[in-house]
Amino acid sequence: MSPEPARRGAGDPVLLVVAGPAGSGKSTLCDRLVAAEMGFTRVVTSTTRSPREGEVNGVHYHFFKPEDFDARVAAGEFLEWAWVHGDRRYGTLASSVLGPLLLGRNLVMSVDVQGVASLRAIATGNPLLKRVMVTVFIVVDHERLMARMRERGKDDEAEIFRRMTTAEAELRESKKFDFVIESKTRDEDFATLLSILKKVRN
Repeated sequence: MSPEPARRGAGDPVLLVVAGPAGSGKSTLCDRLVAAEMGFTRVVTSTTRSPREGEVNGVHYHFFKPEDFDARVAAGEFLEWAWVHGDRRYGTLASSVLGPLLLGRNLVMSVDVQGVASLRAIATGNPLLKRVMVTVFIVVDHERLMARMRERGKDDEAEIFRRMTTAEAELRESKKFDFVIESKTRDEDFATLLSILKKVRN
């Protein structure tokens, strides 16, 4: 585990940042936490990739055309952003995080490893982020992760191979996170997430 995060105040909100390889179930965990009505709102992140079937702009992601994304980067609107899987950009709008935190709202977000590294760097100069941010990494064994990607039916084999290559690099970063979930079943993973929240708030 990484060094202890800065001590939270009793009235501070929580910014729960969940990361893990594609197919690890991080988005499902975030959605489940919001649905559990425990006072968490999901941060909607941004991307230049096209929406998949069933995805809604402003709900699953803010979907931007590359030129629109670049304009927002130039205007300093992103708290963090990065190239992911070679040709796509993902990022987090500052307005989606800092405003709600200042209002005392608990937030949960799904971000890739690069994004978490950027948020950590920003937090060193932002006392609020440093105090309220908690990072969680989901570790999934190779066979289970491959099976989950195929079960999703969202990617062809070439894309799965590329995502697995990225996953291997991401797994090496797990020790930098505040907490790690060794993925089992969806219910067990959620129970572990709740136990982490209990530790953070005590």
